[in-house]
Amino acid sequence: MTLEIVSAGPMLTVQDAGRFGLRHLGVSSAGPIDRAAMALANVLVENDPAAAALEFAGPAGSFRCTRPLRFAVAGADCTIRIDSRVVPAGESHRLNPGETLTIGLPDSATWAYLALSGGIATLPVLGSRATHLRSGLGGIGGRTLRAGDILPLGEDRPGAACLRPESRLVAAHPFPDRGPIRLILGPQDTAFAPEVIARLTECPFTVTPQRDRMAMVLGGTTLPAAAGHDIVSDGTVPGSIQVPGSGMPLVLLAESQTTGGYPKIATVASVDLARLAQLPVGSEVRFALITAAEGEALWIERQARLRRILAALAPKAEGVLTSDYLLSCDLVGGIFDPEEVMRPIMPRSQMEQAG
Repeated sequence: MTLEIVSAGPMLTVQDAGRFGLRHLGVSSAGPIDRAAMALANVLVENDPAAAALEFAGPAGSFRCTRPLRFAVAGADCTIRIDSRVVPAGESHRLNPGETLTIGLPDSATWAYLALSGGIATLPVLGSRATHLRSGLGGIGGRTLRAGDILPLGEDRPGAACLRPESRLVAAHPFPDRGPIRLILGPQDTAFAPEVIARLTECPFTVTPQRDRMAMVLGGTTLPAAAGHDIVSDGTVPGSIQVPGSGMPLVLLAESQTTGGYPKIATVASVDLARLAQLPVGSEVRFALITAAEGEALWIERQARLRRILAALAPKAEGVLTSDYLLSCDLVGGIFDPEEVMRPIMPRSQMEQAG
């Protein structure tokens, strides 16, 4: 029960929820850049939301399996092919031995996730299968995946249904949110003059090509620190916005170091960190300030929304129209063309023959 990597894109890694409780030892969590997207991909194939899946930026590559499995891609729309047949992101599909799955570039986003029924069963390292590239932990040798790698898979439930969201998601993501990225000031905001603090919300920033799983650099607006850009190293977390001597803010992500010696002007609210990380190079970024209490309330509400979306996944039609499938559909919600219902299960030629 394995998955073969036939070809691999440049940032294909194994990720699960991450390793926690080790930051005091200098070990950051790793795990997915976009947790909600990975959770959606996993639950679409009936995995635990935290199960190990594949994260990719750029084209994912191509894959073959040694047993029938279900797969789902979430986080962004991508061109997905089973041999020559194109299938959509944001719902699960079947892949059989002898077929080749090929997944292209995420559209209008940076990171996406491929989940496989049963999950990826590489050996845990420090309690997690997550790949931490900078320290060489987890996954396969702590590195990006490459052609020829063989990934073990966990136990699957034969014959289980493929799933889809209750209503189609925008860009195969549970949260197509818009608006400014919300920040909480500090802990070293007093190192910056009031007019520099004001730039956070008054001026646009730009996503630069300087980015990886550790951090992303923003350009377009600089944030000079009146008190200098060197401090006694203290703790950092994903979302910390460090400002080095260049004045270009550096937003820490999943593989962030656990301490740092640059002043931190603010922290990205957890509810918006993945949305910022998903922005393609060249995107304009605007910020808004909120309190820590507001950020906590937004995160709690967002997690409740995610639970509702995952709980509402429904079986999709496969081969025949079943009563379970029909009951899961909105049959009075504006269907004017019978092909809208029949397209997933019956080719046009068969529909024409059926009259």
